Amino acid sequence: MKGRIALYVNHPYCSMDCANGIMNALYPDYSFKIFQEDHVCPEFLQDIDMLVFPGGIGDADKYYGFFKRKKANMIADFVERGGRYLGICMGAYWAGPEYFDILQHIKTEQYIKRPEADVRRSFQGTAPVVWNGEHEQMYFYDGTAFIGNRHMFRTIATYVNGDPMAIMQNRVGLIGCHPESEQSWYDKPYLQPHWHEGRHHRLLKQFVDELMGT
Repeated sequence: MKGRIALYVNHPYCSMDCANGIMNALYPDYSFKIFQEDHVCPEFLQDIDMLVFPGGIGDADKYYGFFKRKKANMIADFVERGGRYLGICMGAYWAGPEYFDILQHIKTEQYIKRPEADVRRSFQGTAPVVWNGEHEQMYFYDGTAFIGNRHMFRTIATYVNGDPMAIMQNRVGLIGCHPESEQSWYDKPYLQPHWHEGRHHRLLKQFVDELMGT
């Protein structure tokens, strides 16, 4: 077993569908427990290696009032003390300065509003990305781009316009797209040709292994 993961779910904003995709990608190498805001306390966090905040349905322009300051500070303290944080889509936005504030000199911004972005609307689709030098068409739903001094983090993947799409900074790993996506997500005719046949799950697994230092 490579690590113990606490996986946050608050459907639909951090959805069970996304959580299931993450678990399917990482099982059996990692063990999981599902949590919500009320569960966060020092005792809950003491036997956890990584907190994972998935994506879901939500307007990235708005914060829905999850994690009042005391609980949010516990998340930030967990990372400061050596814990890992994985954020995908909505969970990546939450790492930014407006929410958990666990990044150094990085802003999380909507990719659809970035200069020369190839996607301009918030809807279910895919986006072309380059992941460790390989071209992929990855599931996208109003994901974030990471803007800041690129010497302050390591870029794993980029969007078409060159903005970072997946990054690591110290013990924080963030992904704007959805490598955890499952075949059922590709049920619409325009999505079916882009089903990755599990390849993106393997990319996510490699990302997490590296973040965990395994």
